Amino acid sequence: GYLLQVDPFNQPNVTEAKEKTNALLSRWSNRREEINPVFESGSIAVYSILQEGSVAHYLERAIANSKGYLAIMAYLHRGIDDQIKDLAPVLESKSKLPTTFGWGPRFLHSTGQFHKGGPSNGSFIQITAEQENHWPIAGKDFGFETLIMAQALGDMEALSTRGFSVIRFHLKNRKQGIAELLSAVGKI
Repeated sequence: GYLLQVDPFNQPNVTEAKEKTNALLSRWSNRREEINPVFESGSIAVYSILQEGSVAHYLERAIANSKGYLAIMAYLHRGIDDQIKDLAPVLESKSKLPTTFGWGPRFLHSTGQFHKGGPSNGSFIQITAEQENHWPIAGKDFGFETLIMAQALGDMEALSTRGFSVIRFHLKNRKQGIAELLSAVGKI
């Protein structure tokens, strides 16, 4: 923590992301709000304040908007969607920027604090997907798929309000979406 200038015992930004997650869950009640993507391809919907014409162009913008590093935050199934990790070394090679990869939501308590509370020089690529299984949470009126999406969107909101560039790629079809992202990064 010392070298990164982040106090490992103080997590105000983790708490902020949790509060945003809880606010989304309260608003959604039994149904998630639908947000229109700014771009759609066959298997990917893109959410951003930027307007581009292809997945490859959005990846290029993520690189161009970075002032120091790229962070890939994959809210996917670790062990099933492992191929998505191949995105990081290719982006790092093409951008010449340090590139991190984290499985969401588990990274929120570690590098998530650094993302929001550290130096303001990151550009963020968030990857979410339609969940194939709907597992209920005991005592809640939502399941794990809704909780994970709220965590992703809460973190995106926390980063965006700090002025960070955040582009979310939502995989409408997991396998095809991962293949499309990997193909797109090869075109930049």
